[in-house]
Amino acid sequence: MNKFLNLSPLPHTWILDFDGTLVEHNGYKTGEDKWLPGALEFLKSIPEEDYVLILTARFEDFAPEKTKKFLDKYQVRYNQILFNMPQGERVLINDNKPSGLCCAYALTPCRNEGFEKISFKIDENK
Repeated sequence: MNKFLNLSPLPHTWILDFDGTLVEHNGYKTGEDKWLPGALEFLKSIPEEDYVLILTARFEDFAPEKTKKFLDKYQVRYNQILFNMPQGERVLINDNKPSGLCCAYALTPCRNEGFEKISFKIDENK
């Protein structure tokens, strides 16, 4: 899946799954987390003024410290990480602006595919 997002210059909200999307699925259970191809670079390319929310089904009584240490080790900026998220579908519902600006995108790469085929740019004319 090649996906290119042409985004407005407005601040954005990024909602990102952790296991199988950013890092190898369940890698933390057998050792240490490993970034999927392009995931770390993608995270670091997110503009500073954007909000980054990471979701994970990892249990809050087991994984938070280890997960946060891993993110800190790589100096990943995020605003919030939520644990104990349900494992089913994640549904985002958002309106579009009257100007025609699309205000929600959903990308669903295959598990452990990484971010090498996903990119974005900020379009100042949008």
